[in-house]
Amino acid sequence: MSTVHVVGAAGFSGAQLAALVDAHPHFDLGQVTARADAGRRIVDVAPEYRVNAVLQELDLDAVAEGDFAAVCYPHAEAAVAVGQLVDRGVRVVDVSADHRLRDAALYPQWYGFDHPRPALLAEAVYGLPEIARGDIAGARVVANPGCYPTASLLALLPMRGRLADVVIDAKSGVSGAGKTPTPDVHYSSVADSVRAYKVLQHRHTPEIAQEIGTDVLFTPHLVPVDRGLLASCYARIEGDVPHPDDLRQAYADFYSDAPFVEVVEQPPGMRAVQHTNYAQVCPMVDQATGRLIAFGVIDNLMKGAAGQAVQNLNLMAGRPEDEGLR
Repeated sequence: MSTVHVVGAAGFSGAQLAALVDAHPHFDLGQVTARADAGRRIVDVAPEYRVNAVLQELDLDAVAEGDFAAVCYPHAEAAVAVGQLVDRGVRVVDVSADHRLRDAALYPQWYGFDHPRPALLAEAVYGLPEIARGDIAGARVVANPGCYPTASLLALLPMRGRLADVVIDAKSGVSGAGKTPTPDVHYSSVADSVRAYKVLQHRHTPEIAQEIGTDVLFTPHLVPVDRGLLASCYARIEGDVPHPDDLRQAYADFYSDAPFVEVVEQPPGMRAVQHTNYAQVCPMVDQATGRLIAFGVIDNLMKGAAGQAVQNLNLMAGRPEDEGLR
């Protein structure tokens, strides 16, 4: 058995993650930490998970070399905690954005802070298991991908290196905005409406561009659902335009060993993957214009956050990739 500490377990992603670890056949749930909610049980702040573990302040003296941790703090705060844990011999999945961008110079521009541990950032592995299983298995720090990048990249990666003029139109449920209430995510602001936000400045833009290898135009939208995320991706295909059957076969081959990616023939909806770690992708091609249209759908709290973190922890611990997630 391996001990997994969940640092920041009172938020949407952290509580979901703690529940997955608590039910995992190989992991023991270690510290579950929070600041404002310290002293309360997870079941008190997230009753749907029925986890009785008591939230506490992080005690670094109570972690041991060889333990694992998942850090679910907000950006800028996570990097400090990750560094402290790694210094004590703990292997960490960072669920925040603090280790996703390889270039430390991008953090002041996109996240508003100077990265405190550039050397640790340089060794962090981008934790999309479908393309980095081997590197994840041996990593000290794994950067759990963002929710929008996960859906977008899974939709586009089989054609990486052949895409130009990439445009991503993505829509996410309200839980993707986090637990802290703001006027923009108040029920009366979200219900019966769809709204684009952070146009031309969303922080997931450089992450997607980094992993797909080309500039992207990315626009997210908030939709009036609890959880779920759909990315509709458009790009010009360079070179020969594949026949639709050949395109779909190329995707099926690319994901043949990916237990959580399903290649489907019709554009998928959020309901197909809600409350699961599955992703569905649907590649299509417009023969007249030579353009790819690819859809990716995930649950933003599972494959987009907590579920993918457990998938990464499984790989780091030498466990089956899908253990505790089916």
